[in-house]
Amino acid sequence: MLNTLGFVTERKCSSLQLAGTGVFVVRGRAQKGSVVAMYPGTIYQADEPIFFQSIRNPFVFRCIDGILIDGNDKAMSKIVFRSCSRRDRLGPFSLSDSSWLTPHPVNPLAVGQYVNNCSNEKAANVCYQEYDVPDGFPLELRQFLPNVKYRADTQRPLRCVVLVSLRDITHGEELFSNYYTIVH
Repeated sequence: MLNTLGFVTERKCSSLQLAGTGVFVVRGRAQKGSVVAMYPGTIYQADEPIFFQSIRNPFVFRCIDGILIDGNDKAMSKIVFRSCSRRDRLGPFSLSDSSWLTPHPVNPLAVGQYVNNCSNEKAANVCYQEYDVPDGFPLELRQFLPNVKYRADTQRPLRCVVLVSLRDITHGEELFSNYYTIVH
């Protein structure tokens, strides 16, 4: 990651009191405008059921058009993601990366669900960018995307959400977003 992107991120205890886990740049520097994380999880269209998965789940991200991404790596959410991921294979090719459910993800950017909300003391240094994966996206690269559709037969493209740096972020800084701002 350091050689390719110029920085390394890591999940660690947040600098905010009572915030739990956070995401930090632990080596190098993320330049302004860089993709620094992806929000992994199961993608639910606005009309799909998510009731049981959403109970006491702080990791459900709501996109501007009502699409939901369940980024919880525990409990029922984890089971649903793994089930959908195993279902969606094309011969030897996996169409999603489920390693984000483990302590050591293959895609080191798949930590976006642990980016904490900014505060009066800690300004946002990243923002959310929604992205629909185009039909022509290379099949061999799909295995690195940490998202899977809940319903396989939907004609809508795969939704991804990335976090983009608003300024240069240096070694030791925690990533903070504004949970109520989405950039189009």
